[in-house]
Amino acid sequence: MCPYAPWYQHTYRHGAVATRETQQRMQAWYASRPAGPVSNVLSFGGGVNGIGVTSGTPKVYLVFYGSQWTSGGDPQAAAAYLQSLFTGIGTGGEQWSGTMTQYCDGERVAKGAMSCPAGAPHVGYPRAGLLAGVWFDGSAASPANATTAQLAQEAVNAARHFGNTSADSNRYALYFIVSPSGAHPDGFGTTGGFCGWHDFTSSSFGDIAYANLPYVSDLGTSCGANFVNRGAAGVLDGFSIVGGHEYAEIVTDQNPAGGWANAQTGEENADECAWIAAGQGASANVSMGNGAYAMQSTWSNDTNECEISHAIL
Repeated sequence: MCPYAPWYQHTYRHGAVATRETQQRMQAWYASRPAGPVSNVLSFGGGVNGIGVTSGTPKVYLVFYGSQWTSGGDPQAAAAYLQSLFTGIGTGGEQWSGTMTQYCDGERVAKGAMSCPAGAPHVGYPRAGLLAGVWFDGSAASPANATTAQLAQEAVNAARHFGNTSADSNRYALYFIVSPSGAHPDGFGTTGGFCGWHDFTSSSFGDIAYANLPYVSDLGTSCGANFVNRGAAGVLDGFSIVGGHEYAEIVTDQNPAGGWANAQTGEENADECAWIAAGQGASANVSMGNGAYAMQSTWSNDTNECEISHAIL
């Protein structure tokens, strides 16, 4: 495993978005290794606790973690932007989400499969938008350096807050734990080398899928600011790129690594297409029902390349 990868010695950081500088170090390390057969094709991990992908209509719950959100902890108005983004995904006929709909799970899908058999349930397309709920949890300040256990507990707290207190109600629920500016969840902005990651935790409410989404604009261009759009229009690019990256990976690998990932590298669909600036799979503005957002492409097994747009299956 690449020693520069954000998930090196941190195996819970599934689908971690490496900072652009970390990505460059990883690519240099891979280039220095003896050439070998490396494929980008994803294969099915067999499910964990019976869960592989979000094989129903996904629902995103945004959790703004800590009292700082209403007391100066959101200098870029990221909370409003993220609510708009997740309201927009799945609307206006956008086909960015189409790439994910080719992946599946269930008893018909063999572990190691690289395509889906007839009759297998696929990742759902959110035609009415993704956003199912918003919670500004101001019960206490977000920790300066939240641990993974604290992030997981906040996801469980959110499930309780939204009334999702059974395994069935959490089967297609995805919780984004968004930290305020100045916070360093799991070492963000210090030694972590990442912009976000996802995982799941077990609870009395069933398995809870969640993402650690730091205040990525604190790291500027390292986490995507102005990656697609110049000037003021691109200040929040990182939130939609990183947020979209983690969403795309949760729905295709909801309980890691029981969903779809690269058997050789461990990377997920968005990892394989991160920070592409030009050419096939380049990040771009994606038009949705309520506007356009900077998004990255994700890996498509059926076309064997990174796709920013794909037919909805």
